[in-house]
Amino acid sequence: MTEPLPTLFDGITINDERDNGRLQAQLDRVRDVTLGSLNWWTLGELACVTGYPEASVSARLRDLRKAKFGGFNVERKYVSRGLWAYRVSR
Repeated sequence: MTEPLPTLFDGITINDERDNGRLQAQLDRVRDVTLGSLNWWTLGELACVTGYPEASVSARLRDLRKAKFGGFNVERKYVSRGLWAYRVSR
């Protein structure tokens, strides 16, 4: 009998077996692109670079703030007309 995967990601629609690997890959990619970069990134720019949808990128940025995912500092700044840019640091 295999052990159940640990619950990593939150949400009532999350199925650990189905979703943990995909969401972890997204988290790793968003972190790798943004961490330590002096650039500010919009969700659209991150979506283009990572290949993940903007909604997924936004969710992973929120996850990066959580202690269980590293407790990173996710800064945001207003660009214009409802557009925000983000950067991640320790």
